[in-house]
Amino acid sequence: MSKTLVAYFSASGVTAEKAKIIAEAAGADLYEIRPAVPYTQEDLDFKNKQSRSSVEMADKSFRPELADKDAHAEDYDTIFLGFPIWWYMAPTIINTFLESYDLSGKTIILFATSDGSRFGNTVKFLQGSVSDTTVIKEGKLVTKMQPLVIENWVKEFDL
Repeated sequence: MSKTLVAYFSASGVTAEKAKIIAEAAGADLYEIRPAVPYTQEDLDFKNKQSRSSVEMADKSFRPELADKDAHAEDYDTIFLGFPIWWYMAPTIINTFLESYDLSGKTIILFATSDGSRFGNTVKFLQGSVSDTTVIKEGKLVTKMQPLVIENWVKEFDL
């Protein structure tokens, strides 16, 4: 088993595409974080304050249920964790994922996709879902990065 995991949540497929590139470049295992109840297009309507994603992001304590907890994240040293940026931070399902495993002493490197938003307070928000010995690093927004650029970024970590 690789000591590196690429775990990702992808609502539209964009993050999934980038996660696969990262996993291949890192020689890492790949795991999709899936909600127990998949998101529909209506759920992702950010213009509708009553849509599922809008309601979840308005309540930072909300934790969507996972479809499974088969990532075995505690078995890895390094985890690349990917997601789309919603309202300048990670979707709350990422907190659910982090809180589902003992990640003490692990290094988590974030990557995200976005049409324009930056990481904002993402690291600070996610840090509350892991132990004090877990290191969370703000990585890269990879939305518009070409595969070779992503591969070179991953190589910087000397995994």
